[in-house]
Amino acid sequence: MLLSIHPQNPQERNIKTVVEILRSGGVIIYPTDTIYGLGCDIYNTKAIERIAQIKQIQPKKANFSFVCSGLSNLSDYAKSISTPTFRILKLALPGPYTFILPASKEVPKMLKSKKDTVGIRVPDHAITQAIVQSLGHPIMSVSLPMDDDVAYYSDPEVIHEMFEHQVDAVIDGGIGGIIPSTVVDCTGAMPELIREGAGDWERLIS
Repeated sequence: MLLSIHPQNPQERNIKTVVEILRSGGVIIYPTDTIYGLGCDIYNTKAIERIAQIKQIQPKKANFSFVCSGLSNLSDYAKSISTPTFRILKLALPGPYTFILPASKEVPKMLKSKKDTVGIRVPDHAITQAIVQSLGHPIMSVSLPMDDDVAYYSDPEVIHEMFEHQVDAVIDGGIGGIIPSTVVDCTGAMPELIREGAGDWERLIS
């Protein structure tokens, strides 16, 4: 299914359709403020396994992120957030960043890394925000599988042609970006840049 949703004013009925797909164990491809992502309900084990299969990796090695609608439910999934770290999160989010934080007990075991951490994302994108708010909890997200010589797919129609038999819905929110999020590890004494992407790293540490 290729489902068109307005990127600034998402239609409520279409968001409802996406949430129903997620609740029934479906897998979606959806737009963010960076690249299109592959997502499912964080509490649906079979859907997570499907995504791992699409990516051809083990769930523990997938670098999954939790896509949240804001910082309000951050304490549900991450623990031991220091005041300086929270200040950085508040400055950066919503925005094109992924923050690696210590995982709380609420994070499903199969989604925790070996280091017991979780990646947290709050994209500045109306469609993503509407989906997560309507679902009532985060969605699990990961980048699309790609050949090494192919840039990130940005055209939802091309994405649909590539993945329509592997996912339940591709959301067309217009042409997406080609630069992924900036990844920052906040589990140590000082924030550490893991991947430079669309977010301005210097702005966070200056």
